Amino acid sequence: MEKKSCYGCGKEALSKSEIGLTKKLLDKDSKRFYCVDCLAEYLEVDVEILLAKVEEFKEQDCKFF
Repeated sequence: MEKKSCYGCGKEALSKSEIGLTKKLLDKDSKRFYCVDCLAEYLEVDVEILLAKVEEFKEQDCKFF
């Protein structure tokens, strides 16, 4: 699998959670991915909220996680 990097800051090798969060919150077919810090800035929310959402989506067996 190709390593994805953050569209915002260029962080290398995004985690599965960061890729899944981008797909879940922005666009399931996204070709641009964000690290959790850049995604929080883009969505104007706290990082902690996004991390809590990751856990919530995992509990729901979301296919992106």
